[in-house]
Amino acid sequence: MSRIFIVLATYNGERFLSAFLDSLLKLTRQADSIIVIDDGSKDTTVSILKSYEGKLPLQIFCEEKNQGHRAAFAKGLEMAHKQARENDLIALADQDDIWLPQKLEILEAHIGNADLVFGDAEVIDSGGETIAESWREEGNILSHLTTETLLTGFTNVTGCLTLFKASLLPTILPIPQTVPVHDQWITFCAAQRNGYIPIPDKVVKYRIHAGNVIGLGTKNTWSQKIQTNQIWIETIVHDAIFEKLSPSQQKFAIEYDHYITKRQTTFCQVTALFWLWKHRTVLFPHCHKMKSFLPRVLFSMVGVPLAKTFLGKK
Repeated sequence: MSRIFIVLATYNGERFLSAFLDSLLKLTRQADSIIVIDDGSKDTTVSILKSYEGKLPLQIFCEEKNQGHRAAFAKGLEMAHKQARENDLIALADQDDIWLPQKLEILEAHIGNADLVFGDAEVIDSGGETIAESWREEGNILSHLTTETLLTGFTNVTGCLTLFKASLLPTILPIPQTVPVHDQWITFCAAQRNGYIPIPDKVVKYRIHAGNVIGLGTKNTWSQKIQTNQIWIETIVHDAIFEKLSPSQQKFAIEYDHYITKRQTTFCQVTALFWLWKHRTVLFPHCHKMKSFLPRVLFSMVGVPLAKTFLGKK
């Protein structure tokens, strides 16, 4: 039987941590090990964790200094890699959510031959009140994205909703330091092996509050999003995972890298019009009608300098 490892990153989480840990106690499929990386908390987070050591199979590791969300999960996954067998399973956890009792049972039953499975979530506020019945519907999140769309920086998976196979860890690790979000990288890695599958079942009460690292939408400005997409595609192009792409996907990745890099320095890329139109369904996966594609394609020729100077974009 496969074992399940939970990797949990904590940081100054005293406000919601106990409620999260209590939800783990109610799981119908219990985890075999919970690897906790505390990222330099200054509040009572570590004390709360230690108070659950007799109730949950916790392995607690404390960092002296805060290294950030990506680094904490990277370290936790490295530790899981040392302990897990290929047929084991990995779940990612955030300190402020509440897991529904059948989360692990449902995800384990649906993973099948895929490398990763992810469910939906009910969205709650800081007080635990429901603000949206479906995270996927509220965020207009597509159930599946092509590899080409993933290359452009789109992501449709958040880590707390996932379960993935430990056999994926050699592909995931080490997580490149330039990766903006760890679960985006994990999803991309799964897509290049045996794929990932969405299921409609709600598995988490996903808490949105002022302190979220990632929530619905993003706090980045328009130009910051473009810069993030540039960092993302350059990471892939220069990583070993690039070799796992098909020739056509590699060609698209190189072309997109050139396009998004040039967009940051030029006023307008008129010569990119044909390329943008050709790949419109990849670049704008939420669009379905011709009239919705056209304004997006035309605006995508506009560079950051022109948009900032004349269009009021930040």
